Amino acid sequence: MEYGKKILTYRNYIVFEKFATPYFRRAPKEFFENEACFIFINEGRFSVRAQTAYHNLDRESAILAKCQNFFFETDETQRNSSEGIEVTGVLLYPQLVEELFQFELSAYSYTVDYTLKQVQVDALLANFRESINILLDHPELADEAMIKTKLKEFVLLISKSQDAPSHLDFLSAMFKPAHIDFKATIAQNIYSSLSLDELAALCHMSASSFKRRFKEVFGESPAKFISQQKTRRAAELLSTPDLRVSEIAYASGFETIASFNRNFKAQFGVSPTEYRLTQIAKGLT
Repeated sequence: MEYGKKILTYRNYIVFEKFATPYFRRAPKEFFENEACFIFINEGRFSVRAQTAYHNLDRESAILAKCQNFFFETDETQRNSSEGIEVTGVLLYPQLVEELFQFELSAYSYTVDYTLKQVQVDALLANFRESINILLDHPELADEAMIKTKLKEFVLLISKSQDAPSHLDFLSAMFKPAHIDFKATIAQNIYSSLSLDELAALCHMSASSFKRRFKEVFGESPAKFISQQKTRRAAELLSTPDLRVSEIAYASGFETIASFNRNFKAQFGVSPTEYRLTQIAKGLT
């Protein structure tokens, strides 16, 4: 696999891109231009962590996302599946789609109940992916008229696959502001290994605003509250004899065994291993 990035632009906007990279642990997708996107997976496997969703993806699947922040993640199994990750992306911008289809987004009221959605790649989408990859590999073929045609083709394909009343309704829905439920986002991701800065980004907040909001909602600082929740979950899992202590640490969202041991002992007064032995002894009496 050749690592790097290839792009095609339309009116100075990147609208198609192919990106290949070695495996990583976590990488952010941050939105800056109010763009919606569709991402095909060409090679490798990875997961996507959004506010209230988590999807495992491979070549047979893709993601459709409204303008929001999310994270690409990989685990050990995914990293062993290939030598790296390659994706092809389609980016849509409100200014461009209004120009391409000669309409106003605000004139349509259609909405969708997702901000990020996993999509199965059928034969039509697979053929479209291959056609875009050819253009990205041979940019001399991709003049403005060709790129404009492929953008329109994509919108028609994806809007039909999502059962939207029309392609214009679909486009309008993709650019309606996404409501981010703060409590639901925290509940979905509390046992992940996201840092506080990453959680803030997932909530589309600065770190300082996130900390203030968190204390308003939960009555504790995020660091203290999240640590308590993780160690409580770990305590429950320690009663499961089939799980190793290291597996419990990672399943509870701790980055390292050392941080797990430190936080657990601070809350329960004993190490995880000592706690497990105590629970086993109680079960025998």
